[in-house]
Amino acid sequence: MTLLDAVRAASARLEKAGVCFGHGTTNAWDEAVWLVLWRLGLPLDDLDGVAQRELTPAEQRAVDALIDERIATRKPAAYLTGEAWLQGVPFTVDERVIVPRSLIAEVIADGTIDPWLSAHTRRVLDLCTGNGSLAVLAAMAWPDVTVDAADLSADALAVARINVERHHLADRITLFQGDGLAAVGDRRYDLILCNPPYVNAQSMAALPPEYRAEPALALAGGADGMDFVRTLLRDAPAHLNDDGVLVLEIGHERAHFEHAFPHLEPVWLPTSAGDDQVLLLERGSLVDASASHT
Repeated sequence: MTLLDAVRAASARLEKAGVCFGHGTTNAWDEAVWLVLWRLGLPLDDLDGVAQRELTPAEQRAVDALIDERIATRKPAAYLTGEAWLQGVPFTVDERVIVPRSLIAEVIADGTIDPWLSAHTRRVLDLCTGNGSLAVLAAMAWPDVTVDAADLSADALAVARINVERHHLADRITLFQGDGLAAVGDRRYDLILCNPPYVNAQSMAALPPEYRAEPALALAGGADGMDFVRTLLRDAPAHLNDDGVLVLEIGHERAHFEHAFPHLEPVWLPTSAGDDQVLLLERGSLVDASASHT
């Protein structure tokens, strides 16, 4: 059996088993490539270079066992491999954190946010940091900024610390544990990034096993998905500098967001998943909306 044969067989098994994707891959083929190459200790980006490599019987058994585990447990592949990639950057993950996949990573990497930043942008907060991936990507994208990263979960912050150290950014990223913006005391920022728990209760109840394997704390946003967001938008002006902005991911919850905050006029940022999943709010608009709403 060649490595390519093994990938084909693994892909067919994943497809037949009806596993759910979305934690780094979107289909059975890509996930099979990832799992087979990872199990054999080969580079994840060079299938063509090793496609005709003959597998030993022991290697075949090892690959089969990993696919067996993926199907039987329904755990995201990233939990089995202990690693996920975001914007080409590797991050350590385990079941203490959700698998990093935030669309905010795109708007950091492609410069979408940059028009709202300036030479004076110095302090960035990644709120609900999870495994620290957005904090790391922000520090990489903007070498002159310092980044604070906060999360309610001490377990998540333990994983974030691993990733901060893995990417040699401990001198620029500081971790804080606490509930929402209360975690950072009276600190103020030029930019707040937040991928909060925003999944509404009906959607939470319908999640496939792969998503239920992740910490519910990082996903569940209450009846309409906006519980955390309400507190965030109330408190954000006190933590933003005058020209500061908030970049917020709300996934498929735009209808709930607009119903909850009809007085806000966000800037919707384009992403690979559409133009209605990540939004930007300037401090001034938050203050004005709050004043008009009261």
